[in-house]
Amino acid sequence: MDDQTLTLRDERGVAIACYPVSTALNGAGERDGSGCTPRGEHYIRAMIGAGLPQDTVFRARRPTGEIYSAELAAANPGRDWILSRILWLCGLESGRNRGAGVDTFRRFIYIHGTPDTEPMGLALSHGCVRMRNADVIELFGYAHTGMPVTIR
Repeated sequence: MDDQTLTLRDERGVAIACYPVSTALNGAGERDGSGCTPRGEHYIRAMIGAGLPQDTVFRARRPTGEIYSAELAAANPGRDWILSRILWLCGLESGRNRGAGVDTFRRFIYIHGTPDTEPMGLALSHGCVRMRNADVIELFGYAHTGMPVTIR
């Protein structure tokens, strides 16, 4: 994706915050198994991690009890870290990002935290939208279930 940023807008469409992000290494796309970031109109279906410490580690959307550290990363090379907060997205466009073969929700596409050592502004994820931990926690404070999300 060309623009690796997430812009938070108020109800009038005015930008109130802009965050660097990392989207899919495989580019934009909606197909199951593609490893791509789905485009189009979405909404936040679930918010996970409220009140948990920054760098909380999640697996299958549940906190593992671990807090991310360099030592934990060294002991688990190649692990796709999902940290701090999860905003689970659901597509709104039947046949594009919702439904058989293209369903954003069933693909487990999130906006989530990632190790702060990971670069932002570069396409490196497995399909999700990765953010710095402090940024995703801040965004989580503004977000609500049902909130619209557009991915271009």
